[in-house]
Amino acid sequence: MHPRPLRIAAHVELTSLAVMLANLATAHLKPISSLMGPTHGCAYLFVVIATWRLTSATTATRAVAVIPGIGGLLVLRRPNLPGADDQHPEDPSRHQQGRRSVPAPMNSVAFARRTRWKGSHR
Repeated sequence: MHPRPLRIAAHVELTSLAVMLANLATAHLKPISSLMGPTHGCAYLFVVIATWRLTSATTATRAVAVIPGIGGLLVLRRPNLPGADDQHPEDPSRHQQGRRSVPAPMNSVAFARRTRWKGSHR
């Protein structure tokens, strides 16, 4: 299973919980509670079931998924998920195909090491 549906459900779970708590702390409007309660419950169940279906999920990962609200986001931070390399979009080769990649900015120590390695003298 690809982690994208899990990522979406984890964000829906956290957002719906935040909306429910904000509603509870302020106006406590029944329509918001009626909408967000089932939304949060479905997202929570989806996160738990999707995590349990992952073949690479360890016992600790499955236990973390049961935490309401943030369990899904904590599962996504675990390094043993399939497609974990897809969570790092800063790889320039994926997004700049056919373009020359621009090196990352460096501090003075890294610059000194790089120029020393190329053999430039001052």
